[in-house]
Amino acid sequence: MENKLYVGNLPYKLSEDELRQTFTQAGTVLSVRIISDANTGRSKGFGFVEMESQEMAQKAIEILNGADMQGRSLRVASARPMKPRDGGGDGERGPRY
Repeated sequence: MENKLYVGNLPYKLSEDELRQTFTQAGTVLSVRIISDANTGRSKGFGFVEMESQEMAQKAIEILNGADMQGRSLRVASARPMKPRDGGGDGERGPRY
């Protein structure tokens, strides 16, 4: 298991500081990132938290997965490695007619 966690079903107005504070219940938090829409800057409702150790990450999963945060049930799991992007194509969004 990795130290990096996926955190889903976040309240849209939650700050990274609030998320960090929540995860300190499980131990030392190294980094927090809430993913935002590039165009609007609004939260997409998920993010990533990196804990200091695998043990702390496991504890965070155990105590925070399913926990209520501002009326939403958090989903906390080990983060999966990011899939490589294709990068192919000519930048077009679809066929031209």
